[in-house]
Amino acid sequence: MRIPIQLPPIPGGPDGRRMLWINLIDKTGSGLWVAVTALYFVVIGGLGTAQAGLLLGLGGAAGIAGAPVAGRLADRLPLTRVLFAVQLLRGASSLLLLLAHGFWQLLPLVALGSFGERAASVLTKLFAARVAGPERARYQAVQRTVVNVGYTIGGLGASAALAIGTSTVYRALLLGDALSFVLVAALVARCAEPPSASRTVTGHLAAAPPVPGHVPPVANPWRDRGYLAYAALDSAMFLYGCALSVGMPLWIITRTDAPHGLAAAIFVVNTVIVVAFQVRLSRYGRSPRVAADSLRRVAVWFLLSGAATATAVVHTRWTATAAVLAAAVAFTVVEMIQSAVSWELSVALAPDDAQGAYVGVHGLAQSTSRCIGPLLMTSVVIATGPAGWIALGAVLAAAALLQRRLVLRRLGGLERPTGRTAGDAGTADAGTEPSLSVPPITVSEH
Repeated sequence: MRIPIQLPPIPGGPDGRRMLWINLIDKTGSGLWVAVTALYFVVIGGLGTAQAGLLLGLGGAAGIAGAPVAGRLADRLPLTRVLFAVQLLRGASSLLLLLAHGFWQLLPLVALGSFGERAASVLTKLFAARVAGPERARYQAVQRTVVNVGYTIGGLGASAALAIGTSTVYRALLLGDALSFVLVAALVARCAEPPSASRTVTGHLAAAPPVPGHVPPVANPWRDRGYLAYAALDSAMFLYGCALSVGMPLWIITRTDAPHGLAAAIFVVNTVIVVAFQVRLSRYGRSPRVAADSLRRVAVWFLLSGAATATAVVHTRWTATAAVLAAAVAFTVVEMIQSAVSWELSVALAPDDAQGAYVGVHGLAQSTSRCIGPLLMTSVVIATGPAGWIALGAVLAAAALLQRRLVLRRLGGLERPTGRTAGDAGTADAGTEPSLSVPPITVSEH
């Protein structure tokens, strides 16, 4: 007897599913390239190791502007057209890298590619928020799972190719990354433009003409101190990524008796757990209020992560191994919960008429964390020893609790009832939680 298995529907309809394929192809290509980036610049680009590090640092810093620029453009132009152009930009920069040699030829192309990567990340997030609407938390969880699968496929392909190790292989991996952007651009061109908060949509999602003489006010995220404070605290909490990718591998090799192979194994542990549980843990970001309250759990897991990593210095091989694995699991739980919370709140706290600009500014949080994180891990946390990891966990836990307080205060203002008298407000259903960021869109079926 065959028992049919029904998978829950993916939010967003056909375009939501198409965007998942876009993410899978994009990250598979990125997985091919990320694994060999530094090696390519040394072996093919003619750089020394120090020059390669400087190239990646400067290129990454130049790319930070991609998030706010893309967010601002997405409020003014069709999002799919902007994303299409960004993917072509990424493909062009990768193809031109094949022809470049030396630091000064490579630098502008690396900066251009970094700009495109940050821009594409924000635009994909905005597309998901608009197409999935109130189900965006679950959609984001599915999307993160797909992203991890893509990186895994690409990473395995790069590992197999590196066993050959010829210059032709390095160029083939870069070419594969470039072609993935071209394919992604072709898929983006087939996506319908999702409705945005500032438009009335009729027919096939066409924009309604503006009201004569009416210029709607547009909020400016750079003048919104509350949102900037929220993004700054998110930037601190995003350090879990550098802790997992930079801090822990170096800690394992230089300060513990754990097997050095664990420095690579923790990424496998991270990927497997995210693929298995990210969708399930999306419930922690199912609404703004739930997301804010989930920050308390994030704080607890930050404390556990720091404590477990510090414990790995014990001079017992198996105890050190257990501590490292426990820390990897704890940091991964932080990643899954905090990503769901951050996704929901970055959109929910943004005004509908400037959602792109606000989410673009929030994109700076992760970019900034990536820039300062490696230096912080090596120069402060690891250099300080076990106390450094305990302090890191405590500081990030405090950031999570402070952010919760800030967000709840802001939600209290955003959730103030409108169109009611004071007496009416008191009779509102306390169990009903309003949606803060589902855009007020009118869609005609004509």
